[in-house]
Amino acid sequence: MTAGLPVPSQTGHAGLSSLIMDPECSQLLPALCSVLADPRQPVTDDTCLEKLLDWFKTITEAGSSLLLLQENPCLLGLLCHVLKPQDLSPRVLAFSLRLAGMLAAQEDCFQYLQGDSSLFVASAAGQLLVHVLGLSLQGPAEGHPGLQTGDWPVCAQKIASHIEESLRSAATPQITQALNVLTTAFGHCHNPWTQVLWVRLSPLVASLLEKDPVPAAHSLVDLLLSVARSPVLSSSSCGLWETLAQTLSHLSPTQAGPLALGILKLQECPQALRAQAFAVLLQPLTCVLEATAQAPGLLDSLDGTGGASVTVDTLLPSKAACVGLLCRTLAHLELLQPLPQRPSPWPQAPLLGATVTILRLCSGSATPASDAGGHLCAFLVGCVRVQRAALDFLGTLSQGTGPRELVTQVFAVLLEYLTSPDSSPTVLKKAFQATFRWLQSSPETPGCSDLDPHAQLFLRDLLPVLPKRLCSPCWEVRDSGLEFLTQMIGRWGGQAGFRHALLASEVPELTEQLLRDPESYVRASAVAAMGQLSSQGLRVTPASPEHPGGQQKSLLAELLHILSTDSEGFPRRAVMHVFTQWLRDGHADVARDTERFVARVLQVASQDLDWEVRAQGLELALVFLEQTLGRPSSHCPYAVTPPVAAPPSPLAQALRPLCRVQLFEFAFRALFDCDRPVAQKSCDLLLFLRAQTASYSGPQGSGSVPEVASVEAALQRWQAGDQGQPLGYLEPEVVVAVLRSMDLEGLRGALAESSDRVEKSPRSLLQDMLATVGALGEDEADCY
Repeated sequence: MTAGLPVPSQTGHAGLSSLIMDPECSQLLPALCSVLADPRQPVTDDTCLEKLLDWFKTITEAGSSLLLLQENPCLLGLLCHVLKPQDLSPRVLAFSLRLAGMLAAQEDCFQYLQGDSSLFVASAAGQLLVHVLGLSLQGPAEGHPGLQTGDWPVCAQKIASHIEESLRSAATPQITQALNVLTTAFGHCHNPWTQVLWVRLSPLVASLLEKDPVPAAHSLVDLLLSVARSPVLSSSSCGLWETLAQTLSHLSPTQAGPLALGILKLQECPQALRAQAFAVLLQPLTCVLEATAQAPGLLDSLDGTGGASVTVDTLLPSKAACVGLLCRTLAHLELLQPLPQRPSPWPQAPLLGATVTILRLCSGSATPASDAGGHLCAFLVGCVRVQRAALDFLGTLSQGTGPRELVTQVFAVLLEYLTSPDSSPTVLKKAFQATFRWLQSSPETPGCSDLDPHAQLFLRDLLPVLPKRLCSPCWEVRDSGLEFLTQMIGRWGGQAGFRHALLASEVPELTEQLLRDPESYVRASAVAAMGQLSSQGLRVTPASPEHPGGQQKSLLAELLHILSTDSEGFPRRAVMHVFTQWLRDGHADVARDTERFVARVLQVASQDLDWEVRAQGLELALVFLEQTLGRPSSHCPYAVTPPVAAPPSPLAQALRPLCRVQLFEFAFRALFDCDRPVAQKSCDLLLFLRAQTASYSGPQGSGSVPEVASVEAALQRWQAGDQGQPLGYLEPEVVVAVLRSMDLEGLRGALAESSDRVEKSPRSLLQDMLATVGALGEDEADCY
């Protein structure tokens, strides 16, 4: 630690300090600075120092930096201490630099810090440089776009010269630093001075393209896109579009891809530049079609984008280059496809053809027609990375249309991947996802929402494969198959063609068996799938030999057993979601005795240690409440609705089922749950209920109902942590009176505040830091 830190007076400070620090902080801060000045008392908790620096940075935004330093010289001392540390983490130094930026100090350290080996420090130094530049140009320079850099304040001129010297450097790291600083400046500052700076430095940026290879290509792309997105710079005549076009032609395909995507995502851009960018993006797929001798029409469609012809050997010279470029290209096109500013016309058919071809090259089913195609096949066969990227893009392409023969090829390659024993679990998951998206996009028969005949033929071939996947020794495969099944049932469970095919398979029976799978994720997915099967009347369990012709085992009982006994949270959460949906949809097993069902589920959920299960129990309680009262909740659950003109006796009668299932005890207990999301959800539910009972004209005060006092006393004990004694059955009048006596709005406000608002306070941080070196008494540390 560096000695000689300036320590403020022990009496604290007035003025600005009194606005940003309470008296306890003013008393603790001098002690902290004394600790920092003492090399014998190192502060080992970097997290505390990091948080304190972040707080200091925040408070400087509330007033004058100079006044703050005058009143608290220890702040600058703290900066001086951590600015060049030997024993603190780079992240703490990064925070100190951000604070220095707010104080507009330490500009002499820029060059040194920008070259720091830590990315945190180098990035923070660049941000600091931009911040100081912006601060120095506040005032006259902001309102005079014609002001040249020679007329800037000395500090701003030094920074501009520093960036200029770095761009002229022969060292790539210095060029990278300069480009990153400019990217930050043009990305966050949209004042007229940015145009002056770009006009001065853009020739130097453009001159980087004359070097071979282009230095700091990634940072150069980031800078040019930042300039193109700037409302000040993109509209000016500073040769931006010409520079972008030259950059596209000078960078390698791998480097040019992100730039091409960024150009195509711009809202406004010259059409010729957009065409050039799209051609660059499509080059790898054009090479794939060319190497595999695809239909001339497909190749012509991509060649027609205006790009220069590039051979496969040039574009994809090695396996690593081939895999990396194809993955990036497919990912870029996937991002571009749904955007409104995507190129038009969109080459849907050639993109489909190229993607299917890539998948076949990866599976080894493609037939290369040339040496280049043979090389591609050798590079890609069995490549999981490319398979995943191609399947993702194939799924995205389902949003468009394509020729019937190409769609047939799509389903054929998907079936190939779903049936292949060589498909990895992650590839199978992607294949299932792409398959569902393409089935969703299949044209429906007029007047019928069933699958079209072509998709039904595909499904007929797929369903025999699904049981094999559900029996896979790999749990990820079983899980993916169940997720796909659940999606399919939710979409087509009511359609005759799908129902007939599913019931004729082993899938429903195997799905039920997976409720007892050893892997919790699979059990959870099986619960969701069985919930859908049962809702659609697709659950078929043969009668046991002991009871031929007897009833099947109740799925409701089995799911309740899972909810009560499963050791993992995922299956229990899935059960709660299924039960809530069953209640909402009026499932036959639930409608048979709704009150008993709700009471049993709430009883089990209230004892669950998983907060998401308890929160979902409140969702189920809300559905039951809405159904019982016949009033759906508003979008804002606690919004006060106008009183409903209803006589008191029907409302009291409507509340009795809620009392019988002990919904209120469940909600009141949840109101004081140690997990804030549960308490918030309970508060919302009770506010909604209080609004619905606003018209109730029963007892108006807690004194008129003797039981109310005992309930309120029990709630106070619960809030204090003693939740042993149950409330038992509550009369509707008691519930209404308790609801009216509670400050639910105040509780809602308290719950909305961050639970760590005290622990993150400056006082708490100062106490923690002093405690780490023993400067506080035993009981004074705020150990959170």
